[in-house]
Amino acid sequence: MSRIGKSPVTIPAGVTVNVADGIITVKGKLGELTQEFSEVAITVEGDQVLVERDGDHKDLRAKHGLYRSLINNMIIGVSEGFTKSLELVGVGFRASNQGQKLDLALGFSHNIVLQVAPEVTVETISEKGKNPIVKLTSFDKQLVGQVAAKIRSFRKPEPYKGKGIKFVGEVLRRKAGKSA
Repeated sequence: MSRIGKSPVTIPAGVTVNVADGIITVKGKLGELTQEFSEVAITVEGDQVLVERDGDHKDLRAKHGLYRSLINNMIIGVSEGFTKSLELVGVGFRASNQGQKLDLALGFSHNIVLQVAPEVTVETISEKGKNPIVKLTSFDKQLVGQVAAKIRSFRKPEPYKGKGIKFVGEVLRRKAGKSA
């Protein structure tokens, strides 16, 4: 039995979970998320969601834990939300936003302008003497991660000086430079 899949997901106050026709819908104060599911049985009992499988095939065992984690992330998302912070390390690297448009100056000949999805709120923090920080917040964990990965892909941190876009708290593997 999957250790992740067999543990129930508790539903906090203010969150409603509906299961119908292979689709689970989770509503909360921050928004509404839906997820299709197959090959597992999802039941709502009181303030808990249970995910069960009817066989022991390898694919069923994998989906058992997967759907339990997806449901847990949906419930946490609509009740608390998710945040990812990116730090721009480098001389002259700047970030600013106007609504959902993120404007990044990353040392290229032109600025990169990214239109962020409306479900994700963007905030840029620029303090004198510190690296600019881009803060992404949403109720959808997958969408926040995808937008953060897209922003990071514009200039990944390089291993010698650490210049580039990195997650706040990310530890980079550094290399020694040339030895004379």
